[in-house]
Amino acid sequence: MAVKHPHLELFYMPTCPYCQKVLRWMKDHDVEDVELFDIVSEPKNKDRLITEGGKHQVPCLFIDGKPLYESDDIIAYLASVY
Repeated sequence: MAVKHPHLELFYMPTCPYCQKVLRWMKDHDVEDVELFDIVSEPKNKDRLITEGGKHQVPCLFIDGKPLYESDDIIAYLASVY
């Protein structure tokens, strides 16, 4: 029986070193089923991040709609799931 992963969405800024750290970890570990939302190229993504997450901070990983901040915490979570 396959393990069902929670719905994961990562909000990021391309120029943010902490975001790049998370994205690099995901690439190195072949994590491809996380939806990515660039808050710079798509202003609606920034609006959603603030509305749903409560603050303008990236990286932010939404886990079934609940925000998780801080790159090390995000990587630790992803490492526990993948």
